[in-house]
Amino acid sequence: QVQLIESGGGLVQTGGSLRLSCAASGRTSSKYAMAWFRQGPGKEREIVAAISWSGANTYYTNSVKGRFTISRDNAKNMMWLQMNSLEPEDTAIYSCAAHSTLVNWAYYLSTADYGDWGQGTQVTVSS
Repeated sequence: QVQLIESGGGLVQTGGSLRLSCAASGRTSSKYAMAWFRQGPGKEREIVAAISWSGANTYYTNSVKGRFTISRDNAKNMMWLQMNSLEPEDTAIYSCAAHSTLVNWAYYLSTADYGDWGQGTQVTVSS
């Protein structure tokens, strides 16, 4: 099991930037793919971005392509989400998640794929 703690959320104006961090601890010697999910007010949880264990393969949902960047450093057990050009529609609780895997190159897109979750960090974008 991997314990995950997010940080970096906050209140920002439209067009601003935030960098979310996700620190992993526990069974970090195993390989794990990771992702950022978000849940906005009155909405279902949705995937924002995903990254393979190697970091070479990434996925972004259409609404954040070109604005958000997911990255990780396995030596530091860290993952980040750089969010630029933020919009009010990005307002949500952002959570990081980890999926134990045997492959370096795969990422996963479904909430059901992920067994380890952080507590979430609030991102609010004012108009």
